[in-house]
Amino acid sequence: MWPFKKRWFPLIGIDISSTVVKLLELSLQNGQYRVESYAVEPLPPNAVAERNIVDVEGVGHTISKALKSSGTRSKFAAVAVAGSAVTKTISLPANLTEDEIEAQIEFEADQYIPFPLEEVYLDFQRLGPSQKTPEMVDVLLVASRREHVDMRVDALQQAGLTAKIVDIEAYAMETAFRLIAAQVPDRGDNKTVALVDVGATMTILNVLDNHQIIFHREQVFGGRQLTEAIQRHYNLSYEEAGQAKKDSIGLSDDYGPKVLEPFKEAMSQQIQRSLQFFFSSSQYGKVDIIVLSGGTVRIPGIDALIQERLGVPTIIANPFSSMSLAPRVRPQAMALGNDASALMIACGLTLRSFD
Repeated sequence: MWPFKKRWFPLIGIDISSTVVKLLELSLQNGQYRVESYAVEPLPPNAVAERNIVDVEGVGHTISKALKSSGTRSKFAAVAVAGSAVTKTISLPANLTEDEIEAQIEFEADQYIPFPLEEVYLDFQRLGPSQKTPEMVDVLLVASRREHVDMRVDALQQAGLTAKIVDIEAYAMETAFRLIAAQVPDRGDNKTVALVDVGATMTILNVLDNHQIIFHREQVFGGRQLTEAIQRHYNLSYEEAGQAKKDSIGLSDDYGPKVLEPFKEAMSQQIQRSLQFFFSSSQYGKVDIIVLSGGTVRIPGIDALIQERLGVPTIIANPFSSMSLAPRVRPQAMALGNDASALMIACGLTLRSFD
């Protein structure tokens, strides 16, 4: 079974994306969350490929830099594997104990997992009574290739951290939703919410219905396409284009109409396609709101454009809107605000401290 089931406090959330490591630590004081530590550090080129760690040493070194920059003293962390994990909801008799559920899942797992069982970690969570059959209980089964888990654990160990939780990115996003619930109608109760995360290389759609994930889809599209468009248009190196995108220095007046606006339109179309796929593969015909996250959604006006093109209310996630900041984080307030939409997964991971 999955090796990280106990809870230790506090936990640092470590989000390892394709281009950066994001570190976040929260505390809970008098019912209010406070940001205790925060850092974002760039990864070496190609240290992570297709969302899988390639250079464990390079990732570990980057995590060490983030730890030093943040000033945290915690040695326990929560980390997440990407979309390579397998999740499936199965129904089992409601009278089974946890040990009996575990034994049943291990006995039947080869029916649900498309990998040899010796190559995966398994875990499960009892969700509650089955709506279809009252005498049954729904159980969420999760499996991930051992190599994907072990490489993340190894990278943390190289930085002097102990992995106490290995989560799934989609479920970390689901956990983090509680931090932005006040920003959506009726706090998301009985609402269908599209969480769209646009990172450097991937656009990920998670659809939540009444706070629970019902759909997950990934597309190869992200901020890298904008960097490459800048590179082509201005005849720059990839590194120069990335820096120009970040600070908008050295870009001529035609950057907006010739490069940025076409990219924004492309992002809107990608999100629309993902939602159409969701509608065509489910009984749902609409979502109540789109919530954007990820570093790429910092582009000015992207929420308004998507709302106009798709006809759905659209906001940008800010999980820190009602949080206070620890004294050592206050000097980073502006940077934290800029990174807020990109820290949803890190938020969901550090929230596991309070399970």
